[in-house]
Amino acid sequence: MNFEHLRALAAVVDEGTFEAAADRLHISPSAVSQRIKALESSVGQVVVRRGVPCTPTDAGAVLLRMARQVQLLEGEARSALSGGTSPRTTTPVAVNADSLATWFLPVLSEAAEWTDSTLDLQMEDQDHSAQLLRQGDVIGAVTADPTPVNGCRVEALGAMRYLPVATPDLQQRFTRGDGIEWAAMPVVQFNAKDDLQRRFLQTRGVDGGPPRHTIPSSEAFVAAVRAGLGWGMLPELQLGNGLKDGTLVLLDEQAHRDVLLYWQAWKLDSERLHRIGDSVRRAARQLR
Repeated sequence: MNFEHLRALAAVVDEGTFEAAADRLHISPSAVSQRIKALESSVGQVVVRRGVPCTPTDAGAVLLRMARQVQLLEGEARSALSGGTSPRTTTPVAVNADSLATWFLPVLSEAAEWTDSTLDLQMEDQDHSAQLLRQGDVIGAVTADPTPVNGCRVEALGAMRYLPVATPDLQQRFTRGDGIEWAAMPVVQFNAKDDLQRRFLQTRGVDGGPPRHTIPSSEAFVAAVRAGLGWGMLPELQLGNGLKDGTLVLLDEQAHRDVLLYWQAWKLDSERLHRIGDSVRRAARQLR
């Protein structure tokens, strides 16, 4: 396998089109196409689904992981040979929105001191971020999946605790003599993958659909709950003084959900990979 062919594969997947990949590699689109065809010929399988955007096939995902690993090691070798003056290399990492808005922030401060690499954070739900590792899109991921992806190592980081909260006014409006009307009280969800609220409602015997507001931003999700738009499962790290000052109320004193988080990363002897892993571990000390 020719490394230039692998580099073309990574560029096509990253940029989404052959034309954009050509601009990134400073070659013509036809040259990119020829390299992809040569790679497919060498492995005897289609590696890229031609679409908008272009995506890797299962075989392409295997090669993409290798391409990323080679690029990472190549960048470190060039840096060593040039005395640390080589161009920055990209460090793609997957992290869920709630982590990025809370305990992960110190990683950004540390990354500001890294002169040899740039961060490429890809936001994905913790239950689905491991898929980005399988596809070769990232070199490490904060995930809720304890099963290591092939070629990766996994270690526990801790747990994020989520609590069901709402404004006092919302709770009062939907409370009757026998308790809260869960099937009627509006609920806030992050996106279609967010099942924290649904699982909580199932424990209350609610399988139907109360009014749902979709707010695909961690900070705006908190703001929506604080505004009384609906109730939601909020990370304890984002509550601030809300429960103490009475602007938020806990809807169930006994109910909470702890989401266990893990760090999964390639099994690769890479200084950059070790560095990002160390930074994530230090930041995760805030978790339970």
